[in-house]
Amino acid sequence: MKRELFSSGTPWEPIVGYSRAVRVGNQIWVSGTTATDGEGHIVGKDDAYRQTRQAIANIERVLAQAGARLADVVRTRIYVTDIAQWEAIGRAHGEAFAATRPATAMVEVSRLIDADMLVEIEADAVLGSSSGSQA
Repeated sequence: MKRELFSSGTPWEPIVGYSRAVRVGNQIWVSGTTATDGEGHIVGKDDAYRQTRQAIANIERVLAQAGARLADVVRTRIYVTDIAQWEAIGRAHGEAFAATRPATAMVEVSRLIDADMLVEIEADAVLGSSSGSQA
């Protein structure tokens, strides 16, 4: 099967040795994604809700490059620096994924790569899975 790599164009991807997303067949894995804009600046400093929304928008953008949509996401992993902010983070996640309700986990970590980052999200998608029914 063909392996496709998708990059956000940041200089650290080749240095660290990772891709923003990898697609093999109908599966797509999106690396940990934070609330950065096109220039690499953090969106929503001190606002976990805004950071979550931006991270999900960044995930949506790379999924589109790989031929997928948020509706194809089957699993997310949410890393947060303050679990007390879970409701705001969960609300933003719920707004994006209310219809598809992927499997997920939210885990508190001591710190992300930049102290201003409050949220990092990974996503796994399966093309064509959005047509399934909810139980």
